[in-house]
Amino acid sequence: MYESDCTLPIGVFDSGIGGLTVLRALTEALPRESFLYLGDTARLPYGTKSAKSVIRYVLQTTALLKARGVKLLVIACNTATGVSLEALQEAYPELPVVGVIRPGAEAACRSSRNGRIGVIGTESTINARGYEREILRIRPDAKVFAQPCPLFVPLAEEGWCEGQIASLVAERYLGTMVRDTGIDTLVLGCTHFPVLADAIQSVVGDNVRLVDSARTTAEFVQEMLERRDICSTTKERSLTFLATDGARRFARVGGVFLHHPLNPADVEIVDL
Repeated sequence: MYESDCTLPIGVFDSGIGGLTVLRALTEALPRESFLYLGDTARLPYGTKSAKSVIRYVLQTTALLKARGVKLLVIACNTATGVSLEALQEAYPELPVVGVIRPGAEAACRSSRNGRIGVIGTESTINARGYEREILRIRPDAKVFAQPCPLFVPLAEEGWCEGQIASLVAERYLGTMVRDTGIDTLVLGCTHFPVLADAIQSVVGDNVRLVDSARTTAEFVQEMLERRDICSTTKERSLTFLATDGARRFARVGGVFLHHPLNPADVEIVDL
């Protein structure tokens, strides 16, 4: 790859704002890289859409990011990864693509002592069984227990990450699950969920390790950049935000996920 190509940004795509947890991990792990983030906020959530619709959305967003010029694509959405990764790789075989499921599954298998692993996510992510397949491929003796937690997404987007409401919802979803299954590891299988980590941990207990796919995905991306020799060496980096609707809401909620304020003027609205 030419040196100029190495300075191209890494594309990061999510159905909305939750993927900013992945972007934050990427910017921390890769301080020399530039990023182009696209949140398909006009069509979220993907977790309730059909597989056919999700695949169509992902191909459309990838076409836009590729036209803008990216050297690697991160699908920072568990639903999109589970449903569309193979279709995306087939449509763009020359574009390196990293999804969040494989890194998260590998981290879960390393973390678990007893092989009893819980996975939480949106309904589409759980129904697609992508984490279950990857975990069992890596560790065939594992027992996987999956639980959809759809209300976590609006809680995260409203910033209700702590307090009584978050705790009650976490208890409703996870209290019985943990007591009945004996899991020692829980995969946060949605990019919204890390901002609710404290509420989740308080319910599952300190003996259950939480796996945040954002951090493990960042490590996976770093390895792929080095393996393909496409790491940026410039000290100049850029961070560009694109959304398909609602710049003000994107900035307001996005600041919660990024842990620093966003200006609505810095969010470009695009039409797919």
